[in-house]
Amino acid sequence: MSDRNFKLVLVAACALIDSDGRVLLAERPAGKSMAGLWEFPGGKIETGERPEQSLIRELNEELGITVKEECLAPFAFASHDYGDFHLLMPLFICRRWDGMVQPRENQRLAWVRPQAFSQYEVPPADLPLMAQLRDFL
Repeated sequence: MSDRNFKLVLVAACALIDSDGRVLLAERPAGKSMAGLWEFPGGKIETGERPEQSLIRELNEELGITVKEECLAPFAFASHDYGDFHLLMPLFICRRWDGMVQPRENQRLAWVRPQAFSQYEVPPADLPLMAQLRDFL
C-alpha cells in the first residue's frame, strides 16, 4: 500500500447507442485536460449526486438530450491512476433518449461503429471500456 496521498475523482460516462448500433464519442475541446482525445459523454459527479443523476444533468448540458434514469443501464467501470489523481468512472449504456444530439460545449461528436473504436485516440482509462463495449456489441 502506498503512503502517497491521492485525489479520487468520480466521473460518470454514458455509451449512447443509436438504432444502427453506433456509439457516440465526443472530442475533448481545446483548453481542457486531454484536449483532442475522444471519450464517452459524461462528467464529474457533484456532491450529493448519484451517478445516474450526474449523467442525466451532463447529457442535457453537453448534448441537449433528456434521458430517463430507467434508460441508463450500468455496464462496466474504469479505475485508473493518472498520477496526480485516480479516476473512478462507471460506464452506463443508454439506447433511448428524447431530443436530437447536438454539441453544446464546442466539442466535435462522432457516431462510431464499435469495430472502428481503434481509429479514435482516447484517454487511457477508456481503453478497457472500449474493448469491453466492442466485444459486447
